Amino acid sequence: METITIPKGFKVTPEQFDQLASAEQLARMELTKEGELIIMSPTGGEAGRKNRRLTQQIGVWTDQDGTGEAFDSSTVFILPNGARRSPDVSWIKLERWNALTLKQKQGFPPIAPDFVIELVSPSDMKNQRYSDLQLKMKEYLDNGVKLGWLISPSIKTVEIYRLGYEVEILNQPQTLSEDDILPGFILDLREILW
Repeated sequence: METITIPKGFKVTPEQFDQLASAEQLARMELTKEGELIIMSPTGGEAGRKNRRLTQQIGVWTDQDGTGEAFDSSTVFILPNGARRSPDVSWIKLERWNALTLKQKQGFPPIAPDFVIELVSPSDMKNQRYSDLQLKMKEYLDNGVKLGWLISPSIKTVEIYRLGYEVEILNQPQTLSEDDILPGFILDLREILW
């Protein structure tokens, strides 16, 4: 197998990104608003297990609640600033999702989710990607996301990003909820932070 080293700052157009993403599904990719291509490594077992628990909890609530649609980490959204981002977990109000055409839903939806979760993996902490994730959370808010949770199991913290508010940091929370955006949803963090 041939490997390709992509230099930091390597740029592609949105059209080239779409071609790369549809040609190969071997790696998760994102595209910054500046056109920088980001290749994300596959997750390890613990990160994958925790991410599945997050996706499952929001998925069960979404099915019961019926007011929106939930998405896993394989979904790429085109944000208003042109970036192509793939949150670990996301949720969109049903009326906003239903306003998209079938073609938009089948491709990379041109919409910012209402809610996102990013899970900080051990490799993110080792490779000093934590600050990149914090910037990504701010980018989400700048593009219309109303609520974001940056969950860091290795340091047992959650950073809460709310549109129009300062970042709130919680140490060792057992649960998370936000009735203004996700009425009735309570995220159990016992299997995520411990």
